[in-house]
Amino acid sequence: MRITPMEIHQQQFKTRLLGYDTAGVDQFLEQVADELERIHKQNHELKEELARTRSALNEMRQREAMLKETLLTTQRMTDDIKANARKEAEVTLADAEIKAEAILRSAEDRRVQLINEIQEIKRQKISFESSLRTLVESHMRLLDLEVVQVRHEAREDRLLQENLPLEKNASEQER
Repeated sequence: MRITPMEIHQQQFKTRLLGYDTAGVDQFLEQVADELERIHKQNHELKEELARTRSALNEMRQREAMLKETLLTTQRMTDDIKANARKEAEVTLADAEIKAEAILRSAEDRRVQLINEIQEIKRQKISFESSLRTLVESHMRLLDLEVVQVRHEAREDRLLQENLPLEKNASEQER
């Protein structure tokens, strides 16, 4: 059975002729009641503090559990991000390699095309030079013929302008 400080204060003892000194008993009871009240208050304060501590502990445990879950989630997300970044890097690298190969193929095709064009231009140059040389040579031959023909015509013109030996005698006779 629990005794409260109030019960101790209100406790009444029966008195007898040769009994206890009521003032001494009352004083002692007052001291016991005060001490019991102090212990009761202290016990109540400790219980409240314990309740607050348990509440804080529960709150801390909840926070710890939340933090652990957050850390695990963050770790999973970090791992996923790293994996995705690696995959993206691999895809980007593969794409860059494909593009580089296409550029190299295109450059090689263009180089071959330019070489072919240069060879064609060289063939055309040789053909043109040959045609030009042939044309110049044929014109030179024509010029040579013309010179010979002009000389020949000049001689013929002189001959035509000259009197024939028979004509010389006839013109002399007319005079």
